[in-house]
Amino acid sequence: MLLTATRIHDGQKWLPDGTVIEVADDGSILAIHTNGIAGEVQHHDGNIAPGFVNAHCHMELSHMKGKIPEHTGLIPFLMQVNGTRNDFTEEDKVKARQQAYDHMLQQGIVAVGDIANTADTLDLRGQHRMHVHTFVEAIGFTETPQRQFDYAMAVYHALKAQEQEDKLLRQSIVPHAPYSVSRQLFQLIDEFDKGAIISIHNQETEAEGLYYNNKTGHVQTLLHTIGINDDFFQPSGRPSLQTYGEWLSGDRNMMLVHNTFSTKEDVRYAQQRYAQLYWCLCPNANQYIEDRLPDIPMLMEQGATLCIGTDSLSSNHELSVLSELRTIKKTYPQIDWEDLLTW
Repeated sequence: MLLTATRIHDGQKWLPDGTVIEVADDGSILAIHTNGIAGEVQHHDGNIAPGFVNAHCHMELSHMKGKIPEHTGLIPFLMQVNGTRNDFTEEDKVKARQQAYDHMLQQGIVAVGDIANTADTLDLRGQHRMHVHTFVEAIGFTETPQRQFDYAMAVYHALKAQEQEDKLLRQSIVPHAPYSVSRQLFQLIDEFDKGAIISIHNQETEAEGLYYNNKTGHVQTLLHTIGINDDFFQPSGRPSLQTYGEWLSGDRNMMLVHNTFSTKEDVRYAQQRYAQLYWCLCPNANQYIEDRLPDIPMLMEQGATLCIGTDSLSSNHELSVLSELRTIKKTYPQIDWEDLLTW
């Protein structure tokens, strides 16, 4: 089958007008013809692009769609997630996860970086219909986090046992966020599987920076509300990224997610600190929770390598990379679609 369209993007750039894609019966791309080809060509009004990568998603929270109001701010949002995520039947959770997975496929998503606190997504991974890298979150703001790390290890090994030779499935243990992971737990994570990709919720709320700077604000309220004694924590007087960045090896393959309150200085620090660094944008979730987007033009000016995530249905109305790109385009109309599709 021969296909063409108004415009065709190859994942890096627009291809010349008149480009034709040759597709096998199973959907595989056989060739890309830029100088014409004999045969009947199907023309589509619109754009053709490679399958999308949803770099940050919480599939296990799919049952919480519409359960938390918008614009609460991150700390109240987290408290509501923690308090209500288990108020559902197992049947409801399984059904919601499957619907979310199917919806992503319908939206052209072929790979997902899935955040997990449990092994609940084993059934979805086992369908082998898209590439899944599961980021198993370790959470524990404590001086002695071995028990919390062991729990993450148990989830990790359950997922690893399912890993297939076809390379569709991968997993790694990662820190949840700077305000939920102690230095001691960061170190346990860093010592485990040195070659693994690390993902972390980064600077999603202004409260995170206040806590690291002078140990005030809503993060401390959150910790005390859930019974965590943070007497051991000493504020660094610096932004969170510039503090915990020293606790993870500089040769790590790092993905920083959200970055809503990241400054130019933070970006410059991270760009110098990490050899492989990606900045993941989840604009619809940022609007849903904090009603604010990152300074994306600044990230571009600093040469940041950008990618796109959807976060979860507890903080989004759908799991669609294209919807995220449209939100960025609406907010920053000067950004070209050629760049957006690259991300």
